[in-house]
Amino acid sequence: MIGKIQKVKLREVWKNEARDFTTWLEENIDVLNESLNLSIVSAEREQRAGDFNVDLLCEDENGNTIVIENQLERSNHDHLGKLITYLTAFDAKIAIWIVSEPRPEHVKAISWLNESSSASFYLVKVEAIRIENSDPAPLLTLITGPSIEARETGKLKKEYAESHNLRFEFWTGLLDKSKGKTKLHSGISAGIYNWVGSGVGLPTGLTLIYSARQHDAQIELYIDRGPNMEEENKSIFQKLHAQRETIENSFGSKLNWEFLEGKRACRLSKVIPTAGYRDEDKWSEAHEIMIENMIAFEKALRPHFKLIIQ
Repeated sequence: MIGKIQKVKLREVWKNEARDFTTWLEENIDVLNESLNLSIVSAEREQRAGDFNVDLLCEDENGNTIVIENQLERSNHDHLGKLITYLTAFDAKIAIWIVSEPRPEHVKAISWLNESSSASFYLVKVEAIRIENSDPAPLLTLITGPSIEARETGKLKKEYAESHNLRFEFWTGLLDKSKGKTKLHSGISAGIYNWVGSGVGLPTGLTLIYSARQHDAQIELYIDRGPNMEEENKSIFQKLHAQRETIENSFGSKLNWEFLEGKRACRLSKVIPTAGYRDEDKWSEAHEIMIENMIAFEKALRPHFKLIIQ
């Protein structure tokens, strides 16, 4: 015969959170170890952290400090704030938040903390159950916790954020310097992406673009007149290409002529190998060369625009 599991109200098992549940958990820490695959070897109740008391201050077999915050009710912002406060106050490596009902926003918050910090955060749901007329027993379920995937995701997010900041600073320097030399790109602001461009004063669908990779940069003319205009884009490119020798002689250097087979747009470009957005010590030099090349590039192309676009 197989018995049926029945849920028991938590307050029928542990009437007082601090006096009953926290005391029980201190004496039965092995239950938490089994649920989370941890190795907590000691636990002490009500350790002070400023004006607050952490429910349980623990240590695992490797000497890592662990803080545990218990909440026999629906998770709330107050307890999440306390958990983070205790983690920093005791310089803990692991934080465990045990609740009866985890709210979705707090599940996301704990997941984000695991991605964004060096500490490990666990959100655990506690329930009480019995089988038929047995004594009630605890049921601890891990809702979200640290993982290799979370760490990798967090690492990628930090790398993206770093790249965004570097590119913003790179473009800010270039655009500030450019304003003293030309009106090209004078009406645009720095962004976080790998390019900035302007079509002001150019025929519709033609854009003069600065782009930057990690260790080199590029100037380009991007030809894209819009949806269903692939044929016209290619025609403009071919007309310019027919004047290739004249354009390159005026510019003073060879250009990359990119038909971009299978794509709607086309491009003319010149790589600037001096530096990219990760070469901060060479930014000033790269900016000078990029601006000089852009001015010469636009000057070489402008006489041809009225001839190829009616």
